[in-house]
Amino acid sequence: MLRICLVTRGDPAQVSGGYLYHQRMAEAAGDHDAVVRFASATFWSAPRVVAEVRAADEVLVLDSIVAGALAPWLTRGGRRTAVVGSLHQPPGGIDGGARRRSVTARLDRLAYARARVLVVASEALAEEVAASGLPAAKLRVVPPGRDLPALAAGAAPPDLRRGRAMAVLCVGNWLPRKGILELLEAVARLPERAATLHLVGEQEVDPAYGRQVGERLAGPDLAGRVVVHDTMPRARLAGLYRAADAFALASTREPFGTVYAEAMGVALPVVGWRAGNLPHLAEDGREGLVVPVGDVDALSEALGRLAVDEGLRTRLGAAAQRRAAGLPTWAESAARFFEVVREAVS
Repeated sequence: MLRICLVTRGDPAQVSGGYLYHQRMAEAAGDHDAVVRFASATFWSAPRVVAEVRAADEVLVLDSIVAGALAPWLTRGGRRTAVVGSLHQPPGGIDGGARRRSVTARLDRLAYARARVLVVASEALAEEVAASGLPAAKLRVVPPGRDLPALAAGAAPPDLRRGRAMAVLCVGNWLPRKGILELLEAVARLPERAATLHLVGEQEVDPAYGRQVGERLAGPDLAGRVVVHDTMPRARLAGLYRAADAFALASTREPFGTVYAEAMGVALPVVGWRAGNLPHLAEDGREGLVVPVGDVDALSEALGRLAVDEGLRTRLGAAAQRRAAGLPTWAESAARFFEVVREAVS
């Protein structure tokens, strides 16, 4: 039996691509003769967490969101522990100020030097991690799955259009890099009957940014055109994916972009900036519409084209689904994940 302690920060049931990845790995552990328990760590609790893992003779799978906090304790004396890095962001992270990221990056690299292998979520992230100075030989790409939960038997798809030509789904926490404000501005520039936008995501991750989004939503040019949803169970979210006509997320940094892949898997054309991993998932004019970063006019034009051309939506969505079929399912990702962890302890 492979016994793993997956060390992260806070509640492992939080809503984000990285937390979802770890939840799905834990759910699949029994199929791979493994058991996964979660431990939450901060800089202050890190010594205790590391000591507990050593005492239990577990493999320590280290979430990149908390790697730097554990770094000083991983390199100190005591019983040697097998460490596997699970990276969903480059050293230093992708949120916060430049100074904070610089300090965190040094600690992250110290932690990763102790790891036997580093699991990364995409080829694009692997390139970025290698460019940061970490050895490419340690990197193993294990993307997230692209499949959604099944709908409950007899569940009827909701009407997301609300009388407009198209329903657009956006799944992303309210953070500056997610481009929620830019997406709202793009929708505001569309004809009033063009599209209804549905926003799903954690609204209080960045309170200051959340207030800005709330203020923009109150503008008269968006009245009745945007529906804000609380975070919801995955099965219910799957229903929104399947009822939408298109998916949009104007994110500037997505190491993988699980939500893009999920949308493509149910034949939704994807719209977003030419940034992060999106260009590796979708080609402009083929599986979606990918526009220059920060060009709100181009973003609005892309949404407008989809709103008035159902044939274009269907063609791009079908191509997106074909492309997604080449991406792994969660079961396939889990099989590879546990294979890599066993490699680290062999």
